[in-house]
Amino acid sequence: MTPVELSRTVLHAVRRAVDAGELSVAVPTRAVVAPPGPGGCGDYATSIALQLARPAGQPPLKVAEVLRPHLLGADGITDVVLTGPGFLNISLDRAASGVGLVGEILRRGERYGYADGPDGRVVQLHCPHDLRAVVVADAAARLLRSQGALVRVTAEGVEPAWTSVLGVAVDAVGRAPAELPVNVRPVPAPESADPMSLGRDAGRWALLHPAPHDRPRADDQHLVQRESNPLFRVRYAHARARAATRNAADLGFTADPDPVPATGSATGTPNGTATGTAPPRRRSSATPRRPRRPPPRVLAAAADHRAPDRLARHLVTVADAALPFLPTVLPRGGEKPSAAHRARLALAEAVGAVLAGGLDLLGIDAPDHL
Repeated sequence: MTPVELSRTVLHAVRRAVDAGELSVAVPTRAVVAPPGPGGCGDYATSIALQLARPAGQPPLKVAEVLRPHLLGADGITDVVLTGPGFLNISLDRAASGVGLVGEILRRGERYGYADGPDGRVVQLHCPHDLRAVVVADAAARLLRSQGALVRVTAEGVEPAWTSVLGVAVDAVGRAPAELPVNVRPVPAPESADPMSLGRDAGRWALLHPAPHDRPRADDQHLVQRESNPLFRVRYAHARARAATRNAADLGFTADPDPVPATGSATGTPNGTATGTAPPRRRSSATPRRPRRPPPRVLAAAADHRAPDRLARHLVTVADAALPFLPTVLPRGGEKPSAAHRARLALAEAVGAVLAGGLDLLGIDAPDHL
């Protein structure tokens, strides 16, 4: 659970307390969570009870006592301890933490986020005789299959070049019976556009990245190798992540997602400001940040809504978050590989697996060298 997600969980706890009549306050728009200060414990602390005490007309400690059971009932939280005038100190499930997430991605590789097996669903996708509709149906079928569904794709027409150039696959072609309406109908590409001239990878991206209600732009901008091209950024981040693994092997170290002990000075926290040695639980600046929202929820939502554009945009978000971090993975100059470098490498490898797996579901190649 990331700090942003934990902040939302805290706000949900406030909402549940309000709905239950235990608190009479307006639910705030933001809840600050940060590492606990002196006298605190757990992974994060929040001062939300102090924030709500005056409008609730109750002491902060009483407000904290009201919120505690609602937090304990949330997924990923193992304990909530009250300290000081009403700070809520929250312990997270290690399996749900960033360390556990990176470890799970490394274990599952490019199939991270896939269902463990068939779930019994049978889905029929039917699309018109339109290039973009067929490509979207093909990608949606890949997503649904990754989530355990049995999928059949039919189209009212498919040109042979669509298969040979863009790699689309359908199970049957022809008019469907009346009881099987078209259920995949994105806005078509402009008649002047020629996505197939871009080749398989850029052509598919040009048709899949925009939302279904947006008209795709199929021009040479999808081929340029610069930051303005989202597909280039995704593939470049993947190639940089793979290069980090190769270069680390040359330096004689491998990935290790275990947490890195922190040292240094404490700064402002919800419990106050302190100086001195930071408790071991705190994350040092050398420790990589937790990954962004893991793909299982993204893949499931993209599959349920037949919306591969959701996955494409998620990959861009992951790449943009990873690119500034990837240059810090390897030691510099005479620096020797440390636990921090091994942890950073683990995160880089997790990023590479997520990007490669996501591109594969879109039917796009993820080259190790770019």
